[in-house]
Amino acid sequence: MPVFHAHIPAGRFSREQKQAIGNALNRSLTEALGIPPGDRFIVVSEHKDDELFIDPTFMDMNRTADAMIITVQLGAHRPVEDKRKLLATIARLLEETVGISPDDVFTSLIPVPNENFSFGRGIAQLAGIAPRW
Repeated sequence: MPVFHAHIPAGRFSREQKQAIGNALNRSLTEALGIPPGDRFIVVSEHKDDELFIDPTFMDMNRTADAMIITVQLGAHRPVEDKRKLLATIARLLEETVGISPDDVFTSLIPVPNENFSFGRGIAQLAGIAPRW
């Protein structure tokens, strides 16, 4: 059910690297939260230098031209420990698989009530049921 949107700088990553970014994001769900691999909803958007603005040093980071913003819509039922685990796993996997510095990964988690998701057919499949994972 989580939905990722990776905002990356245009022209910095190859097709294969973008696919690896998507794979790392999906894998972060299975490793950190035990979510099935088929729960894969990922958007990668490239932005030119006049469309993506990330401060290179805010919060004592050393960001490079590879810096990106990742938003994650996930179930609002998640406790803080799950969120911490997911954030750490995202940064680790992007570094391991694509070589992206953890300083270059700004992630924002957006809690969404489960009844606000439809996986298709206009049906709120998760409305009124307990979270499965």
